[in-house]
Amino acid sequence: MPLMTGEEYVESLRQLKPRVYALGERIESVVDSPLMRPHVNAAAMTYEAAHLPGLSELGSAISPLTGKRISRFTYIHQNTADLVTKVKLLRLLGQHTGTCFQRCVGFDGLNALHSVTYDIDQKHNTEYHQRFLDFLRYIQETDFMIDGAMTDPKGDRSLSPSKQPDPDQYVHVVERRPDGIVIRGAKIHQTGAVNSHQILVMPTSALRPEDADYAVACAVPVDAEGVILIFGRQSNDGRRLEHGEIDQGNARYGIVGGEATVVFDDVFVPWERVFMCGEYEFAGSLVERFTCYHRQNYGGCKAGVSDVIVGASATLAEYNGVANAAHVRDKLVEMVHLSESLYSGSIACSAEGTLLASNVCLPDPMLANTVKLNTTRFIYEIYRLAHDIAGGVIATLPSEQDLRHPEIGKWVEKYFGASAACTAELRIRIARLVENMTAGTALVESMHGAGSPQAERVVLYRQANLEGKKALAKRLAGIQDGSWHLRGQ
Repeated sequence: MPLMTGEEYVESLRQLKPRVYALGERIESVVDSPLMRPHVNAAAMTYEAAHLPGLSELGSAISPLTGKRISRFTYIHQNTADLVTKVKLLRLLGQHTGTCFQRCVGFDGLNALHSVTYDIDQKHNTEYHQRFLDFLRYIQETDFMIDGAMTDPKGDRSLSPSKQPDPDQYVHVVERRPDGIVIRGAKIHQTGAVNSHQILVMPTSALRPEDADYAVACAVPVDAEGVILIFGRQSNDGRRLEHGEIDQGNARYGIVGGEATVVFDDVFVPWERVFMCGEYEFAGSLVERFTCYHRQNYGGCKAGVSDVIVGASATLAEYNGVANAAHVRDKLVEMVHLSESLYSGSIACSAEGTLLASNVCLPDPMLANTVKLNTTRFIYEIYRLAHDIAGGVIATLPSEQDLRHPEIGKWVEKYFGASAACTAELRIRIARLVENMTAGTALVESMHGAGSPQAERVVLYRQANLEGKKALAKRLAGIQDGSWHLRGQ
């Protein structure tokens, strides 16, 4: 089934039996949990994208591996046009869902491992790349959703993995058997993990020889023995357990991506699903390539989500009777400018991509990291302007229960309506959407998703070619001290 529909994806999750916990209780059905169903719905849109008019050409592609039409989210980028198409798809999905649709991390992990397994084989004469291609074929034919698992708890960050007092602060190999390996540890901040089919484990940082046991990449079914998922709390998630939908804001798709902690309690992985085991010198390049792909995304999905925020802000301004105020128009224009700047950066890093030895295309790392660093600033400003336009009402609205209450509902209706065309319910619905989409969890994800701002600055400094830029300046100033060269020229 290379192209599942959204409904088929939901039904496929019912066949899994992962060990999931939330709010201190075991969750028997992810699909039927009110805490998790919005995230399931958002991920289902990535499946619908392969079928919907106007989206199907972006949401699907022909696999060079199988020759069949597959989901874009299981595809390996062949050229810069593929990278551009990815960004366009992410923006449209952001517009449709108003949130994180969770499937990008596994998508980016597949593309990163494609090239790194090839590179390992070239040096060590291993069989990782063929194993990976076999796994990729399996994923393309089943259309399974993958949780890209990279971030470890890290423990004491001043110490390397092998120097940690608790060795399990980074996922590592604890046993090698003739038929496979056993891994232990945890991955945190795992977007969409509870509603994925497979977990793609990758190292989280560059490693040294003494850290070889931590240089592990492998694929594990989400319901494999020893895998435990602990669902994280989000802003206002308790509202999902209440009656009604208005106070949730984006009731169908939720906010952010439903992050979880994934514990590997001595999990067995057969060799055919192991793609790195001890090749520590390749951990750094895997992290760099993965983060390059993942940081490329942010001008796509965040622009799409920002389109919704701009629309909600403009609607609230209209409801409040201030749509024609010059300062409101200026704020809306600034929000659009910031959003389009992010999108432009993602398109640029895609168009400037490079074909690697394994025939997978990598975005320009300098521009991809610039996109993500801008996201840590621009999204905060877009949300600040949304709050400015909306007013204090988004922080003090009565609940939906109060609006529906037989005794006090009339007062909510009377005092929270606005212009003649705006009932209290209409205004509350849009205000709640702004509140939930711009809440704390969403902001933190914009800051730290795909790596913290400092991580992007490290890459920018490393690739800034300051010597080349100094040579340019010296040449123009008449200082002759040798040849000069600037990246890209």
